[in-house]
Amino acid sequence: MNKYMQLLKSEPVLKRLSIIQLMAYFGAWFSNVAIYTLLLDMDVSVKVIAFVAMLHFLAGVIQAPFSGPIIDNMKPKKLLLILIIFEIFATFFLIFVDNIQDLNLLYILIFIKMAAASFYFTTEMSLLPKILHGNKLQHANELHSIIWSLSYTFGMALGGFVVYYVGVKIAFILDAFIFVMCFILLYRLDIQVEFEKSKESFVEMMRDTFRYLKLFPHALHLMILHAFVGLTAFDALVALMVDKYYASIIATSLALGLLHASRAVGLVIGPMILGKFTNNKGLIYVFIAQAFAVWLWAYVMESFYLSLAASVIVGLFTTTLWSYTYTLLQKNIDKKYYGRIVAYNDMLFLSACAFVSFMIGYLASLDFSLPFITSIIGCGFIVGGIYFIWIIKTQNIKEIS
Repeated sequence: MNKYMQLLKSEPVLKRLSIIQLMAYFGAWFSNVAIYTLLLDMDVSVKVIAFVAMLHFLAGVIQAPFSGPIIDNMKPKKLLLILIIFEIFATFFLIFVDNIQDLNLLYILIFIKMAAASFYFTTEMSLLPKILHGNKLQHANELHSIIWSLSYTFGMALGGFVVYYVGVKIAFILDAFIFVMCFILLYRLDIQVEFEKSKESFVEMMRDTFRYLKLFPHALHLMILHAFVGLTAFDALVALMVDKYYASIIATSLALGLLHASRAVGLVIGPMILGKFTNNKGLIYVFIAQAFAVWLWAYVMESFYLSLAASVIVGLFTTTLWSYTYTLLQKNIDKKYYGRIVAYNDMLFLSACAFVSFMIGYLASLDFSLPFITSIIGCGFIVGGIYFIWIIKTQNIKEIS
């Protein structure tokens, strides 16, 4: 943990961005509990729950092809501020969703909220390589994933209690207020990076990106590799688990919060334990360990308390997979294409998340058991590990350090 503290002390811009990100993520997961609690209270179908989970990711997929050229043509601070404004209003207007007749409004607001959040994330991740290099960049990505995990832990856990005691509307209002605070902190931050607006047209920039990927296919392979981490999009699965196995023993909002929070504990400590040991050759073992962790979760799923423990183990390897594969991509692409490549990378990642969310709901509607569905997801990480072995053998991939 000391290396992350030293990094924050030496990089004041990263420090402020990290504080903002911690608050923004906290608010996002805080209201996420409220959204799924609202859906379960409205007694919606399995397909609606799965669609909402998919929509959280689909928004980022749709805007990704356009976000890259915009990022490369706009000053990062201005763009980040605009995106936070969208998140403020989309979050606040969730208070007007009262019953099943308001589902269309819920879909629209979630789409806007998550598209802005995804756009913000892509912008920030394309900014980091411009202010950090080498091990600092890797540690910043690890720190980012730890921040995500911490906010996920406390956002889900505290969100569960807040929703239980004061209701979903208060949760949405609190979330909107958190984003207002993020806007103020970002507005006061001075971000000095080299910026040169591209002289290419929007269409030409997109064409140029595809030409680059054709000339350097290793970038595309690394994007696909990172997308395997999208198999951990368990929001729909957890909601269905709560409804099927745990609703009779614990309040819905509390069960949702505790299950997500327990997995996030593993997400937080994972990179602290595994980060310094992970390299290109060792990443295959992290993929395998993730597969076995998911299979363990499937085996004990019907027991609430064993499921909590297994969730910690599932989270243990996820953050390392995410941060290392992301850093590999940043390390192995040309600086000119940071915004566009990172945007397409996020599109593939979010597509995987959306697909997994949809398939969880679809298979559940066909009466496949939740443990069986979870076991299939575990097999996906074995495929990802094999794919990474092929990448290392056939592509010229640089080590991070």
